[in-house]
Amino acid sequence: MKRCNNGHYFDETKHSICPHCGINIDLDFDITLPKRPNYNDLEKTVAKRNLGPPAEDKTVAIVKKKIGFDPVVGWLVCIEGPDKGKDYQIRNERNFIGRAGSMDIAITGDESISRENHAIVSYSPKKQQFRVYPGDSRGLVYLNDEEVITSSHLKLYDVIELGQTKLIFVPLCGENFQWEDGKRK
Repeated sequence: MKRCNNGHYFDETKHSICPHCGINIDLDFDITLPKRPNYNDLEKTVAKRNLGPPAEDKTVAIVKKKIGFDPVVGWLVCIEGPDKGKDYQIRNERNFIGRAGSMDIAITGDESISRENHAIVSYSPKKQQFRVYPGDSRGLVYLNDEEVITSSHLKLYDVIELGQTKLIFVPLCGENFQWEDGKRK
């Protein structure tokens, strides 16, 4: 048995690389699949361990709690890159940007964007401000051709660059409109 960098053990005569990590598996060998789990037993085990609150008891944004849904507060529109012409909705509070479908803003066409947390765009309903932050990935983020090292304020038509993608910023909420009062000022 061989141990990969992530601590998984695997038979290197059957696999060229760790099958648990899911990369470059050599499928020329027979693989014995594990027995399917008994889901009734699994539910009992979870209930015994009390593994946390039910899924419907998750954290929600303040605005969502007040008005009943999580409204759009602005948009990012791809003006350059593989997803040119596509728009992305910005919601209240923090929006994580990455390539993975699980991200709040998933830019799936640009492989030079990190899968998760390449950047963050936030909207503060309290301060009525948009900001962009670098994520915790290796990739850099630029705002109007300047590297984003700490958070930076976003203004109408600012350009955010990640990988090969350029996104133009278009706000909806701010000093002229807020979802909480539903009025345009």
